[in-house]
Amino acid sequence: MIITQAESPAGRMRPAMPRLEQLLHEPRFQTAWRALLALLCAIAGWFAFTPGQPPGPDFDGVDKLHHLLAFGSMAMAGAFGWSSGRRATLIVAAYLLGYGAFIEIVQSQLPTRSAEWLDLLTDAVGIAAGLLLAARLRRWTDTAR
Repeated sequence: MIITQAESPAGRMRPAMPRLEQLLHEPRFQTAWRALLALLCAIAGWFAFTPGQPPGPDFDGVDKLHHLLAFGSMAMAGAFGWSSGRRATLIVAAYLLGYGAFIEIVQSQLPTRSAEWLDLLTDAVGIAAGLLLAARLRRWTDTAR
């Protein structure tokens, strides 16, 4: 599908913003999703290896919420970064779970951090939720075409 042009208030033609179904389905946007995945992985790694707690609210379970949101968003970016299908989904899930395990192994060696099996389980739940949400969004926007 081609992105059309829209008229700006000044009367000049400008490219229109891509629609949601274009962002989720067209292969030309996969590189952007992969770049977002790399950025999210870098940010998650920075927070995981920085001493102390990240800034923000501090309540019981906030660490698990961080894991859930981080790995859920990385899973969604990964799902949209490759074509849909069972094989691609399983590969994204395996790599992200491996990244979560890597983070826990490194944290076990840091004096200001600790590794927890529950963190890895929360990563897996976040990955599953992100992949399911991505699949649902793809299905929803595909029927809207």
